[in-house]
Amino acid sequence: MRSSVLTVTVLLFAGGLMTSTPRVVAAQAASPQQWRGTIAQGGTIEIKGVNGEIKASASTGTEVEVSAQMRGRKNNPAEVRLDVIQYPDGVTICAVYPSPDGRPNQCQPGEGGRMNVRDNDVTVTFTVHVPAGVRFVGRTVNGDITADALAGPVSVRTVNGDAGFSTSSYGDASTVNGSIHGAMGSTDWSNALKFTTVNGGISLDLPSDASTDLNAKTVNGDISSDFPITVQGRVNRRQLTGTIGGGGRSLELETVNGSVQLRKR
Repeated sequence: MRSSVLTVTVLLFAGGLMTSTPRVVAAQAASPQQWRGTIAQGGTIEIKGVNGEIKASASTGTEVEVSAQMRGRKNNPAEVRLDVIQYPDGVTICAVYPSPDGRPNQCQPGEGGRMNVRDNDVTVTFTVHVPAGVRFVGRTVNGDITADALAGPVSVRTVNGDAGFSTSSYGDASTVNGSIHGAMGSTDWSNALKFTTVNGGISLDLPSDASTDLNAKTVNGDISSDFPITVQGRVNRRQLTGTIGGGGRSLELETVNGSVQLRKR
């Protein structure tokens, strides 16, 4: 097990004189927790963390493989457990921290559950291998999310971190303090796809034959597109409503401090 160290200076008073001596605080790392299982085509693997990044990539087999590495300095990483919730449409896996207020944290799919980690410095890094045809959902609060070269729908959400994915299917992404980078190989989604951030840019690669109804907005930034767009209403460099190709599917991209780029994949 490799550990990193943080050197902290402690001030001592001896005989009226102030001296200093280094105190070494070692980062603790618990053994990785793992899960492996089969999810049917069209099902979902959902990963929910709080502190730490989530990294997903394509699986070479038919099983989903999940590994979670816990590390902490002040708090004990062994106190964070991995909960696995299996349901008919897929599996949700959460990093469940000790509760700071007596109310138990709970792992549930989607927006459900409770994930309160006040003043806990343990980070959980998830590594996920996703088979073709399985939907990947990644959620965290403090950390980047990346999902590379997948072959199923993708949805990634963080608060403080970048959100990025590439898939032969389609996806959506959101963050608050971070940029969004997406690359889609298909435009066969049915509901509206949304990409939102506050402090960061949005870049999205679409197939060259994409057809969608576009609504793009920024406050402090520009909007650019490789695609011809039939514009509805006035032309505005910071707000663009129009149609790419034959339209028909809703695509929404919105940021406050950043630019919006649409590119041909």
